[in-house]
Amino acid sequence: MNKLIIILATLLAGLTACGSSGSNDDPAPTVSLTVSPTTVSAGFEASEATVAVSCSSEWTAYSADTWVTVAIDRTASQVTLKIAANPNEEARSTTVTIKSGLTLAEVAVSQEAKPAEEVDETITVPEGYELVWHDEFDTDGSPSTDWTYETGAGGWGNNELQNYVKIKAPDGTAMAEVKDGILNIKCDKINGTVYSIRMNTSKSWTYGYFEARLKLPTGKGTWPAFWMMPKNFTTWPGDGEIDIMEEVGYNPNYVSSSIHCNAYNHTKGTQKTKETKVATAQTDFHIYALEWTKDQITTYIDGKKLFSFDNDGTGNYDTWPFYTPFYLKLNLAWGGDWGGAQGVDESCLPAIYQVDYVRVFQKK
Repeated sequence: MNKLIIILATLLAGLTACGSSGSNDDPAPTVSLTVSPTTVSAGFEASEATVAVSCSSEWTAYSADTWVTVAIDRTASQVTLKIAANPNEEARSTTVTIKSGLTLAEVAVSQEAKPAEEVDETITVPEGYELVWHDEFDTDGSPSTDWTYETGAGGWGNNELQNYVKIKAPDGTAMAEVKDGILNIKCDKINGTVYSIRMNTSKSWTYGYFEARLKLPTGKGTWPAFWMMPKNFTTWPGDGEIDIMEEVGYNPNYVSSSIHCNAYNHTKGTQKTKETKVATAQTDFHIYALEWTKDQITTYIDGKKLFSFDNDGTGNYDTWPFYTPFYLKLNLAWGGDWGGAQGVDESCLPAIYQVDYVRVFQKK
């Protein structure tokens, strides 16, 4: 009897083992996944790199950071890594993952730091700041591609008389031209129309020290300016305006600085502004500068303080919208509510507004 029981138990154990042979507990098929290379090193400029993928099953790929994007080509069994330019003076690294089921392979991506801006020894850097952008206008011809242009007529909100163009008037006359290290912005009447230039930096900044060395045009009707407007402009004066330097030709050599916002602007008679006489503003170059911090806006002429406006600290956008990126502007208007307040004298045309350099510094 005992022998029979043992035989039956053995048979049952065998049947149980056979019944489990197709269960879900079987190990998953092994995935073969390799990538080459497993490390990618890139310079600071935008670039691409290709990674070959060998995989025995379906696979995908993704990046851990937005500065590296992934383009998958399964037909060619490869991944193209698109690496954005590094805007920072610090190296950076990330990982790209290739995945098939639970099997992973990683590609380590590293990128060099953007080189520090080389500072010309002739450039005076304000204490506590570093040079982040500049145009010395050293190459003759059209201005560099660091500048964009606003074009058209229509008065520009001030009943101005000029038609702004991009670099050249319709007849080919250069209205913005670099020669012998100087940018010449011209205003002239050609075939019955007055043409001029309104140019902006393609880059924008929040806070910093901004300066330009300028010689102003002569003649009643001229209205040169060096100023700033917000990158994400939606409404004036609500989003703010910073006028570093303005002058009108009927009041020669008197230059002013102003700010505009909802609470303080000339349409309400509440503008914040200050004017001073620079006896040789139209015959010599002078340095006009702005220091803009989270607490204060201050302008200078040849290093001497002209105008100051404080952040009231209330967090009220109507009184201080000056905490977003602004870009720099150079323009020479003709006539208008202020420039033409005492009429215009076309005998002074062509009028030339000269710019030696424009520089931007930010705190270290």
